[in-house]
Amino acid sequence: MPAWIDALLIAPFRWPADALTGFWLGAFILAMHCVVLGELTLSVAIRLNRRHIMNLKVEIAEREALSIQAYHVGDRAGYKALNQQANDAWGRHFFTMAAYSAGMLWPVAFGLAWMQGRFQAVEFALPWPLSAYLVESVGYPFIFIPLYIVARILFGRVRRWLPYFRGVQKMLDGKE
Repeated sequence: MPAWIDALLIAPFRWPADALTGFWLGAFILAMHCVVLGELTLSVAIRLNRRHIMNLKVEIAEREALSIQAYHVGDRAGYKALNQQANDAWGRHFFTMAAYSAGMLWPVAFGLAWMQGRFQAVEFALPWPLSAYLVESVGYPFIFIPLYIVARILFGRVRRWLPYFRGVQKMLDGKE
């Protein structure tokens, strides 16, 4: 990893004078970096495949409308066939979007790998009664993963007001 990236990532950990506060702040900012980088990756993938996604949406709507028409005129076989085609198109759309969503998680692996190099030996003691029933201490993933979830939730709430992501949100909502 280039030294400038390491320096950029470690800086927030060193801002507060207190080491524990610095760890929480740095881990949260790293988690937010992972969220933003994943969202950027997702938006690029969706923009590059926009036509395919729109074609799937159109196919779903057309097949659904035709199956309803077939049902209303009493064509049971046509209804079932068209409904099956609509379900197949919906499945392709669903799994395409699921793949895109999974693709936004890749920065987490790099964030955790970077943290391993810096904080592998750091342990956080759990308070009683957790330490009595679970384990006495935990490592950096125990802190980072919940912070990533919080960062993802916060980003999701502000995405529609951020300049670039406002357009991405409109595209995901089908308004663009």
